Amino acid sequence: MGRMTVLLGLFALLTGLLMPGLQREGAGSLNDALTLDGARPIIDNPRATVWDLTWTRGVPAAMERTSSNSLWISVAPTPGTVVYWARGAARRAAQSTGAPVHMVVVDIKNGPVGALENKSGAVNAFPRPGSRKLFENDLVVVWDYTWTRDQATAMHFHDKDALVVYLKDGAVKSTTPDGKSDVTPRKVGLVSFNPRARVHTETLVEGESRGIITEFK
Repeated sequence: MGRMTVLLGLFALLTGLLMPGLQREGAGSLNDALTLDGARPIIDNPRATVWDLTWTRGVPAAMERTSSNSLWISVAPTPGTVVYWARGAARRAAQSTGAPVHMVVVDIKNGPVGALENKSGAVNAFPRPGSRKLFENDLVVVWDYTWTRDQATAMHFHDKDALVVYLKDGAVKSTTPDGKSDVTPRKVGLVSFNPRARVHTETLVEGESRGIITEFK
């Protein structure tokens, strides 16, 4: 955590030094702050409220006014960059210089509820071969994972609720222990919330697929 705190501090400092002229779009009202300048959340449940934001000039000012424990997950132009902001911390978003900035903002609603006990006989979903832990604290653990074409994961148990932000286009097949399968397209920028207590394997059957997976403790 010490290293992550230093890195986040450096991120904020560098952003301030390199982008002193950030535009602030609109003074905003309390309602703006709750809806992120008019954007409606794409997910709102007891674990998190999630916005999918794209801007091509300045910065959505309300992003910087939020004060909850938050994750900012970049879809473009730097796919997979993740920044965590602790409750009450001053925050600063990157200014667009013309190319679209696409960001998924995850406001974490409550404290840890505890992982489910795994009685399934399968391994836990994470960590798994090929996964890379990006961040962990007492609320969440964030993974970067790229699926390999036609290579099934081990049968696994999701002991935590998970939010996935997809960074590549592909299709992943999910197969449960009883052999039932379904194939779901995964597009760049798709965000899905997956409740815990699931047991399945995952196989990339088309295209490519990379995800930033946030597990809620």
